[in-house]
Amino acid sequence: MITVSESNIQINTKKALIGYDLGNTFSQISYIRGNNEPISISLVAGTEQYNIPTVLAKRNGIGQWYYGKEALKSAGNGFTLVDDLLNKAIRGEEVLVEDEMYDPVALLTLFVKRSLSLLGMHVSPKDIDAFIFTTPVLDARMVEVLGRVVAGLNLKCDVITYQSHVESFYSYMLHQPKELWQYQVMAFEYNDDLTCMRLEVSENTKPKVVLIHAEEVESFKSVTWPEDEKEKEAIADRLDAEFLKISEEKLSGNDVTTVYLLGDGFKEGWAKESLKSICRNRRVFQGNNLYSKGACYSINDKLHPSELSGSYVFLGEDKLKSNIGMKALRRGEDSYFAVLDAGTAWFEARADFDMILEEGNEFSFLITSLTGGHITEKTMVLDGLPQRPRGTTRLGFHVEMSAVNTMEIEIVDKGFGQIIKPSGRAWNLSIVI
Repeated sequence: MITVSESNIQINTKKALIGYDLGNTFSQISYIRGNNEPISISLVAGTEQYNIPTVLAKRNGIGQWYYGKEALKSAGNGFTLVDDLLNKAIRGEEVLVEDEMYDPVALLTLFVKRSLSLLGMHVSPKDIDAFIFTTPVLDARMVEVLGRVVAGLNLKCDVITYQSHVESFYSYMLHQPKELWQYQVMAFEYNDDLTCMRLEVSENTKPKVVLIHAEEVESFKSVTWPEDEKEKEAIADRLDAEFLKISEEKLSGNDVTTVYLLGDGFKEGWAKESLKSICRNRRVFQGNNLYSKGACYSINDKLHPSELSGSYVFLGEDKLKSNIGMKALRRGEDSYFAVLDAGTAWFEARADFDMILEEGNEFSFLITSLTGGHITEKTMVLDGLPQRPRGTTRLGFHVEMSAVNTMEIEIVDKGFGQIIKPSGRAWNLSIVI
């Protein structure tokens, strides 16, 4: 066995990894090269204007499209604005623009393609080594939409993947100084509504397990700020009082030493009394490009694993919570054969392997929970498997997940070399883990 230390890993510092935060209101793009820090693309050089409005605008009567801020400026001036692009794509409803119906995923793809032109001054297309999307939620429908977007982009890189905002928050924190996250971390994200995320690390497992508890506060909505100063002050006072109550409730009883305020909702500076409360004995940071940077850190860790990234596993909602394996004989001794690993995104989890069935028509999967610590054995029966002499049945397995808690197994009888021909039998089984 050869062990490769972190110092032996050669990283091409010219190649770039792209982190794309795709949101319904705005999107952001960051990139990372080698072991450098991620860099976020600004709409105006020398500023921190990272938000790209997730909108398109079509010139009436002809097929000319603008995106982002140009689309917002053009709306109503001979252009038709199309917003809510991500939600429309998820719903799958055709979009009426002027008198023509458009595929919502095609419109979303057009927006992403146009916005990627912002990379031109920073990264050449031929130097993109990997691409990762991060989205507010990552469920089966979002994975389907992103798959269609990727197909339409025709990206020239081998590695393309996705992750949720929650996982990007984890990836970002993992690369901050340890003193910021050795205890619990809380993030309050305020855009259209308020989302609270609490990160905690369990030191009692190997690798160490990181959990993030996320909750939406639907009653805390975004506001439209009036021009009148007295009205504006009244709204600010109301928001401050409401957020003070919410933040005290979320922080109470938890050992939170670091807090992040994320999103455009905080930029008006209304959180005065609530901020005083949050800052007591805590470090507080404010920003809005955490997710795209976190995505960059994540894809870099996947391609160039380090001792740090290997020491922790994140168990988010879209991750396997258990290690899945099988009992096996190796050189006459009982052993464990790993099939799928906890911490893998369900839509990326798959395995192909062969095994020889010693006798009978049964086999078992061992499911070891990383959170509960218990082991469950799931026994499967292959009805109709031909009876053969001991150790002469070879089975081919294809395993993948159809959901975060559902494993699909396809098994093919391969016979035993030239001695025993395959029967042609195949089985499709499903396990809820």
